[in-house]
Amino acid sequence: MAVKWTGGHLSSILCLNVNTEGLVASGAERGELTLWDGRGTPAGQLQLPKADDVTSVVFSPCRPTRLYTSHGETISLLDVRSLKEPVERFHVNEEEINCLSVNETDNFLAAADDSGAIKVMDLENKKVSRSLRHSNICSSVVFRPQRPQSLVSCGLDMQVMLWNLQKSRPLWTTNLQERETEEDSPQSAGQFFNPPLAHSLSVASCGNIFGCGAQDGKVRIFRVTGVKFERELEFQGHSLGVSQVLFMPEAYWLLTGGNDGKVLLWDVCSDVGKQQKSPAKSLQRRKVQAPASTRRDGKLKQVASSEHARVLPKLTIEHGEKVNWISCMEIKGSKRVLVADQSSSVSVYPLSEP
Repeated sequence: MAVKWTGGHLSSILCLNVNTEGLVASGAERGELTLWDGRGTPAGQLQLPKADDVTSVVFSPCRPTRLYTSHGETISLLDVRSLKEPVERFHVNEEEINCLSVNETDNFLAAADDSGAIKVMDLENKKVSRSLRHSNICSSVVFRPQRPQSLVSCGLDMQVMLWNLQKSRPLWTTNLQERETEEDSPQSAGQFFNPPLAHSLSVASCGNIFGCGAQDGKVRIFRVTGVKFERELEFQGHSLGVSQVLFMPEAYWLLTGGNDGKVLLWDVCSDVGKQQKSPAKSLQRRKVQAPASTRRDGKLKQVASSEHARVLPKLTIEHGEKVNWISCMEIKGSKRVLVADQSSSVSVYPLSEP
């Protein structure tokens, strides 16, 4: 059974984030922002101007009192010790922002919007340092841990891209629909009706493994090697689109949330984690095994299809409502999953220790 955190919002909650001190931020429709303590008690509330929906909330990784929020086309920086008027406001995007990400050194912020643009702000100089672009709505952008100059993004153009802040063109791009056709998947025919529009990304703490959730109900796991990435794994547990993916800290355990009202926990450690312990050796083995082209067209194809059949969730939470956002935190030494949906409350579920 879920514990419900209530009294913080009147409108549907759209996004969640947890800082290193266990403070939770939630953003909702109509400009509502709330801070919660670990017991689920509202610790602060703010009505952001113009009543634009709060679509993303992100704490600074190294300064837990700094909270970045997106509402409409605006980014506001808030001080959680005194939740009043924003400390600073930035207006660099031309359309509604869908996702914010701050790198681990807290000197760059990326904002992805409905035009497909990703504006990367230099937070020290308070100006845009890079403008990156998808050809359709950019739904998610995430900086990679341990690589503060590198980020991945995805969008409704079905593209997943790897970027480096020194360049305005992507280092590597994968079109999810083209890969479906290449691999002659049994569901290929259905792609025209349920295309793999990419909704959400999460990067594991190692920085080299990331997951992508898409509208076709599938989760794809990729590995970055140098300036490119390859698909390592693909599986399906949701009957509708995957709205959220979240790698848990310091593990290859992945939470996914879907439009089917389910929250699932997956263990991808046995498939990607063991190889990841020594990235240098892993890369060397890959070069010895086969040329990259052969591996992508042959062995990788076989791995993707066979893994798709046997990967099963370790835990299923029947939440019952379309999932808008998921987050994870420790309460009294036990991990909990926080779920935001169409309602005005946060649902909190216990997570069995893997």
